[in-house]
Amino acid sequence: MTTATTKLAIDGGPKACPTFQAQGEPKIGVEEFFSIAKRFGFSPAALKRIRAAVSNADLPTAGPMLGRYYGSPPPTFGELYEQAAKKKFGVKYAHPVSSGTAALHAAFVGVGVGPDTEVIVPATGFLATSMAVCLAGGTPVFCDIDTSMQIDPTKIEPLITPRTVAIAPTHHWGGVCDMDPILAVARRHKIKVVEDCAQSPGARYKGRYVGTIGDAGCFSISCYKIIGGGESGLVLTNDRRVYERAAQLAEGGGLWRPNRFAPPRYKGELFVGTNYRMSELEAAVDLVQLKKLDGIIRRFNRVRRAVVGKLHSFKEIDPEKNNDPAGAPGYTLRFFPRTAELAVKIAAALQAEGVNAGGRGPQPKPDWHIYHDMYPVTRQHPVQRGQCPVADDLWQRVVNIGLNQWHTPADCRAVAAAINTVLAAYCTPDRTGAKWS
Repeated sequence: MTTATTKLAIDGGPKACPTFQAQGEPKIGVEEFFSIAKRFGFSPAALKRIRAAVSNADLPTAGPMLGRYYGSPPPTFGELYEQAAKKKFGVKYAHPVSSGTAALHAAFVGVGVGPDTEVIVPATGFLATSMAVCLAGGTPVFCDIDTSMQIDPTKIEPLITPRTVAIAPTHHWGGVCDMDPILAVARRHKIKVVEDCAQSPGARYKGRYVGTIGDAGCFSISCYKIIGGGESGLVLTNDRRVYERAAQLAEGGGLWRPNRFAPPRYKGELFVGTNYRMSELEAAVDLVQLKKLDGIIRRFNRVRRAVVGKLHSFKEIDPEKNNDPAGAPGYTLRFFPRTAELAVKIAAALQAEGVNAGGRGPQPKPDWHIYHDMYPVTRQHPVQRGQCPVADDLWQRVVNIGLNQWHTPADCRAVAAAINTVLAAYCTPDRTGAKWS
């Protein structure tokens, strides 16, 4: 029971703690900001000018919130980035995550990959694709490639079994997959298509952005990909159930749900997930990077077309197949000399000319970009060298030429001239040979 002198504040009495004298520092303050500024590489003189302009007094009492979390003041950069991605790619759902591998893991779970299921993956491309299948509980089944260095649509159907739930075409190394026949096979067998676009955000196939053609698209947005400043990823889909399953795996805390703590709205909505949440720092950077994407792809594509438009044909050289010359990212030019030994000679000669070229040759070192060397995966799901013979052959014969989006027309002419000069020294001109695309 209360008395007149002990009346509770809830009953109209005075507050016991009307104010506090504590005057602390924000949890995240100016020193953390300067740590980031130093990582950006600002000069000491610039840092001195910035330090003179800001202090903790300029920050909110608690400091900034650098994570996208429940209760963060809206709109967060994560929300802004999500909205921008949906608008950019023209999809209903986008879920930012912490890496491209996280995006693949979430998307595979989203389309139903789990124990006793299989996913058809390309024989070449980084092992993250097949590794994410394993993380989801499934088994990767390697499919051979064609001279585009992408998955061969004609080799997919014989690999389909009653356990197959998805195909994972990987648009990589400056090219795009031939999506129409891939989709035709998938729809005929009622299986899902998860596009791995880690190396190809902004690329198009017949006018459509890759990552929006199948049932889900996965991107790596990072410092060593086309766009990105650190490490993050993105899942795109137009299927609500795929989105909700992917989001639940990536955000097991339920932050994606309209009511975080509500019971399941339907069977299978909630299950044990993890935390692949994208940070606000990444989102802030990626929001800016996303605006640069079309320009980057446009420049790369222009450079590639300028170079290949001047290349001659040779009997001992097979140009790389290009499934969409107008839409491919185009940051790499490839061709296949008749033998692996010839490829090594040509690559070395191009390097001597100042061209950014490389090749592997007949005794290539282990590399997690070809199926039989993906040891973290193959120790769990053994494969036999030779089961993808086209990949084995092309892997040793390919010559890769890295292109620069900032090449001028004169640079493009110089690169093309160097390629023609070297090929003419080792090969036989062929006026009726295969054209470059």
